[in-house]
Amino acid sequence: MPKKVDHEARRLEISEALWRIAGTRGLDSVSLRDVAAEADISLGRLQHYFHSRDEMLLFALRHGNRLADQRIRAHIEALTEEPSPRTVLRTCLSTMLPLDEKSRTGLLVAASYFTRAVHDETLRAEAKDGIPQLRALFTDQLRAAAERGDLAPDRATEEEAMLLISLVDGLSAYVLLDVHTPEQALRLLDLHLTNLFDAKERHADH
Repeated sequence: MPKKVDHEARRLEISEALWRIAGTRGLDSVSLRDVAAEADISLGRLQHYFHSRDEMLLFALRHGNRLADQRIRAHIEALTEEPSPRTVLRTCLSTMLPLDEKSRTGLLVAASYFTRAVHDETLRAEAKDGIPQLRALFTDQLRAAAERGDLAPDRATEEEAMLLISLVDGLSAYVLLDVHTPEQALRLLDLHLTNLFDAKERHADH
């Protein structure tokens, strides 16, 4: 058991080294040797934990996803009252944006992985794996909002959930490209949520 724990800890240290590189110069041309140097270990030692660049990227991506999930849960649990579906959606969606250095680096790692996944069927399957669960989570929240009377029932759909995911993906890309600041992206997200939920009141007026 101690050896297994040490093995996982070392993989996490290497993943953190990869993230540091991603945050400063991206990952397009980064090699295993570069990451080994950043982690202050030999290339042979690194290859004991990761046999390929793609394996290392995948581990770093999954690690980032776990951290993002923990951040979402922490934000929701910190709320003093039972959060409304709208609050849950806003918390999840805002956490997916690159609003700080940690989340920005995580998205850079993801972008590097996704670029390779477009041309690799195995990597693509992994990249797509989390989307159905995220869509289901958002759909459940939209339906809960409709049941509370906070959202027009015709907007509580899987299609609307995918539009939310696509919106955040687009905003994230524009933040990484400096088209938007993190604050502008968050403001646009809030604008969309306001339009989505206020559509019920506008519909009722007619």
